[in-house]
Amino acid sequence: MANVGIVIVSHSPKVAEGAADMVRQMVGGSVPLAWTGGNSEGGLGTDVASIIEAIERAWSDAGVAVLVDLGGAETNSEMAIDMLASNRRERVVVCEAPVVEGAVMAATEASGGATLDAVRRTAEELSPT
Repeated sequence: MANVGIVIVSHSPKVAEGAADMVRQMVGGSVPLAWTGGNSEGGLGTDVASIIEAIERAWSDAGVAVLVDLGGAETNSEMAIDMLASNRRERVVVCEAPVVEGAVMAATEASGGATLDAVRRTAEELSPT
């Protein structure tokens, strides 16, 4: 059975790459993982096309959990999800969780074979209420 994939989206390519590196060191290769950061010109920001590509790289039939750093990353991730094929769209969620801690916890949960909903809940438990 496939594990849920994790995508990290940050306005900074270095933050996204660093968070992904931390996840990979924690769970190894047991979880499909991709990251994207920065805008298409190489500055701070996020890019819908790059987010779609990251979702495709981390694709799993079990689904994909997307972790974002700021509101713009969330908005662009939602737009990217809306542009996916309908049979994939319903298997991708944006987690409202801190990007680094959320990604590590989501990946840890995913590495144990948890469902997409369980992975999302685990990441979102870290969000302040």
